[in-house]
Amino acid sequence: MPAAGFPTRAALRAAQRERLRALLGMVRAGNAFHRARLDPLGDAVWQPASLEDFCQRVPLTTKAELVADQRAHPPFGTNLTHPLEHYTRFHQTSGTTGTPLRWLDTPESWEALVACWTEVFHAADVGRGDRVFFAFSFGPFIGFWMAFEAAERLGCLCLPGGGLNSVARLRALLDLQATVLCCTPTYALHLAETAAREGLDLRRGAVRRLLVAGEPGGSVPATRARLQAAWPGARVADHHGMTEVGPVTYECPAQPGVLHVMEHAFLAEVLDPATGRPVAAGQRGELVLTTLLRSGSPLLRYRTGDLVQPRFAPEQTEVPPCACGRVELALEGGILGRVDDMVIVRGVNVYPSAVDEVVRRFPDVVEYQVQVRQSAGLAELTLEIEPTPDCTDPAGLAARVQAELQAVFALRVPVTFVPPGTLPRFELKARRWVKL
Repeated sequence: MPAAGFPTRAALRAAQRERLRALLGMVRAGNAFHRARLDPLGDAVWQPASLEDFCQRVPLTTKAELVADQRAHPPFGTNLTHPLEHYTRFHQTSGTTGTPLRWLDTPESWEALVACWTEVFHAADVGRGDRVFFAFSFGPFIGFWMAFEAAERLGCLCLPGGGLNSVARLRALLDLQATVLCCTPTYALHLAETAAREGLDLRRGAVRRLLVAGEPGGSVPATRARLQAAWPGARVADHHGMTEVGPVTYECPAQPGVLHVMEHAFLAEVLDPATGRPVAAGQRGELVLTTLLRSGSPLLRYRTGDLVQPRFAPEQTEVPPCACGRVELALEGGILGRVDDMVIVRGVNVYPSAVDEVVRRFPDVVEYQVQVRQSAGLAELTLEIEPTPDCTDPAGLAARVQAELQAVFALRVPVTFVPPGTLPRFELKARRWVKL
């Protein structure tokens, strides 16, 4: 049985069925994008007998379909359940994996999303009395705005870091005694590197939580350890989301590196990317989501592209509760990577998060970059590392990194070093893999 205060798995699935039924009714009445996809399949697709029936009848939605729809019907496309004047929020994707998508929300959908973000803060033990520093500029990307509003509603003192360079952000973070830092794992490491270079002692600060997202690093053990060593006294809390669906997961309060899906807001599936069939518990697959509460611009069975490993099958109605007492879907290791980021090198599947786990074991590596070369249909990897300024043997460091990659992947990946300050730094999602 789940701990007191948390719903049972059966109750959670029953609530999902009711919310899905209400969502489909609204979508059928007013959403041209989904009606064009589902109406040809007959009335039964709009009135599924169960959650499993819905997953069998409704086709998967892809980002390519959404991009094509917005190109054909600019500027916002047809995935709008209500007339345009009902929408009050505009955001768009970062564009790191292709054409940016524009996304609109009604006040009702926005409220549901902000409520999900408050759960992320609650799970990270962030609330009234905390001072939350947002180390990014507030552009059209949705997560920053939502996190800021959620923290404000919880009674946190919200400290915006937009329009500042890294040194100015560090000075503000220390002077204002921020207790929580929100940014990507890469940028948290870059801030620590900058602090060391500028002689700013992070130990005189008050940061106790590093709330990270945007890339898999927060749940990668070596990266997590590196972050917590760089920020004395701080604990990493991971989570993830997407502009198209909103905040999806929060880190388990009892098990670092495990993300729980907020299933009151999402119907989740984990499918084999090649076959579209559900994977077994403990197997890797692609996370597929239906947004149960974001009815203004909903997504039905959306292929997120995120690679995950579920602890149990989402359709199960009886599961042992997690150590935290919850029965929401648990993803071991968080987001393991992107389905389309995998590179096959001489028959070995290589994921960026796995390479990150290896490289971050070496404290003398400040930054790195992976070059991917395709020749005659075969992929080859090379890696450049940037050592710390006080590293006395960069060639030896490169050799040790190369040997560790060989041991982990059974592949020879040539590793060279570049002078300090050579490789790019990133405020948002890092782009360390370069195709040549």
